[in-house]
Amino acid sequence: MRKPIIAGNWKMYKTWDEAIQFVEEVADKIPSNDKVDAVICATALYLPTLVQMQAESDLAFGAQNMHYENEGAFTGEVSPTQLESVGVDYVVLGHSERREYYNETDEAINKKVAAALAHNIVPIICCGETLEEREAGTTEQKVAGQIKAALAGFDAEQVAHMVIAYEPIWAIGTGKTATADDANQVCGAIRAVIAELYSAETAEAVRIQYGGSVKPENIEELLTKEHIDGALVGGASLEPASYLKLLEAAANA
Repeated sequence: MRKPIIAGNWKMYKTWDEAIQFVEEVADKIPSNDKVDAVICATALYLPTLVQMQAESDLAFGAQNMHYENEGAFTGEVSPTQLESVGVDYVVLGHSERREYYNETDEAINKKVAAALAHNIVPIICCGETLEEREAGTTEQKVAGQIKAALAGFDAEQVAHMVIAYEPIWAIGTGKTATADDANQVCGAIRAVIAELYSAETAEAVRIQYGGSVKPENIEELLTKEHIDGALVGGASLEPASYLKLLEAAANA
């Protein structure tokens, strides 16, 4: 059975003091990592301190993006070497906001996945369709293309340890949520693509999250579905009480 993973994506929110206060409030309330993986993806500026604060806890940290080169003249970027050196466990790659606002390509995301794996960082690979694509009936085609491009060149063992996050673009920060059945259908389609590329065993090992206006009120229903193994959460991960409710639901799923 796949262990649920709840990853809070703080995006460009929280001041330094707010981030520290959040971690202090949730530190001793995180469910055992035997039941759920609890992750916070914070701004890179805060990660070294947050990782050190929680060195003995079950709260893990991720970056929201990274470059695929280890070093170089890339002003403003953060490298996988730098993230590994401060103890980061996860990195979100290919988020729709990165694709849309910063012109990230499938090729660049594939390179970033390779860099993450080379530095023992688990990639959380995002995929998802626009409202127009959903209405046109091309959701599964769009998502399959993104997944195939992201996984190109990796073997089954590598893929089995990755995390995939299905985030319909039309549901991110809009208050709209795909129905649990719709989300499960697409997550199942993603698993089928992985089975086609590798094997049924590999597909069964990969954890697939749903993201898109996830909150305590809908997380339990989402987690009852066969192919949904957790959530990549935006706004609902900003408040300690809300984040902890999501973890509790996942731990009890």
